[in-house]
Amino acid sequence: MEQSNMRASSGKVTAPAGELASVINGCYQCGKCSAGCPVASEMDLLPHQMVRLGVLGDVERIVSSQSIWLCLTCHTCGARCPNGIDVPALLDHIRHQVVAGKIETQQPQVPAFHTTFMQNVRRFGRVHELSLVGMYKMKTKTWFADMKLGLEMFRKGKMHIMPKFPFGNNAVKEIFKKSSLK
Repeated sequence: MEQSNMRASSGKVTAPAGELASVINGCYQCGKCSAGCPVASEMDLLPHQMVRLGVLGDVERIVSSQSIWLCLTCHTCGARCPNGIDVPALLDHIRHQVVAGKIETQQPQVPAFHTTFMQNVRRFGRVHELSLVGMYKMKTKTWFADMKLGLEMFRKGKMHIMPKFPFGNNAVKEIFKKSSLK
């Protein structure tokens, strides 16, 4: 049964509309997406619950959950869904609004990491761990919170001083140009 009475979000994040809304409206809450999700045991809202909240237009509950940032975007949910509903597309729609609007979340360090990670990939074409950690620490002001771990990673060769630019770095930059990510 299709839900056509979606209400708009009262906050800064808007409910899904257009094609995305019509896709998630096909959900009949069978729960197969949640049953197959590899991180469902860590989520406070399961994938099928987030889809239902999206259908109802209650995106504030999704934004205030931890689950929006825990989704791996592995598409296991969509592969298991009898209607092919793309849960990561719903969450990406909401995450982008949260990041772009600098909206407060339950765990502000997670969106800070998300934006820092994307900026790092845009700049280097891949992740450069040392600059990622440095930029993240500057954003969150947690300078020494895990210094021992950082030193251990550096000692084991997991962090390099200079970034390695991959072959095809221009292709990555072109992807960012074409996307709506800032």
